[in-house]
Amino acid sequence: MTAWAKYPVIYEINTWVWLGELSRKYQKPICLGTVPEEEWDDIESFGVDAVWFMGVWERSPAGIEISIRNEGLVKDFKRALPDFTPADNVGSPYCVRQYIVDQHLGGPAGLASARRMLRQRGILLVLDFVPNHVAPDHPWAIEHPEYFIQGTADAARNDPGSMLLAGTRADRATHSLPSGSLPATVGICGLHRLSG
Repeated sequence: MTAWAKYPVIYEINTWVWLGELSRKYQKPICLGTVPEEEWDDIESFGVDAVWFMGVWERSPAGIEISIRNEGLVKDFKRALPDFTPADNVGSPYCVRQYIVDQHLGGPAGLASARRMLRQRGILLVLDFVPNHVAPDHPWAIEHPEYFIQGTADAARNDPGSMLLAGTRADRATHSLPSGSLPATVGICGLHRLSG
């Protein structure tokens, strides 16, 4: 395994955008598992120590629906992309439904292939695991609302941008940041899945 440099050069790739660009370039669908060799060679030519694939995790359908109903966001979308349609909204990479590589990007097998291609070139792989980047339809929000800082229905009404209703009880509101009650094993399991 390649060792980390003292001051590594990390090349961040917006994975969804990059694969979309490659798909247009090659005029066929490209995912992490089907990136042509010459593209990996191009990355190697940059002389980087590591590649950070930003936004690989499964995106939230609930998050997409929420953003489409938000008039301010839709105005921003149309300002950036004048012919914007709802189909252009692939969701936020920070609104994670599950910490599993999105199937649109090639799923876990695609990521494993990309990791091999990078490793063959002596390039390390960086992925992020941010436990508070969970979507309203993430299993933790539904099955384990106790992982989150608890609020009240009044607090949710008074500060709706900072709160969401989670779990099955209509009177339960939570902040979107996990509390200290989040089991330590979540972080350990998450890091194991990323490195393993």
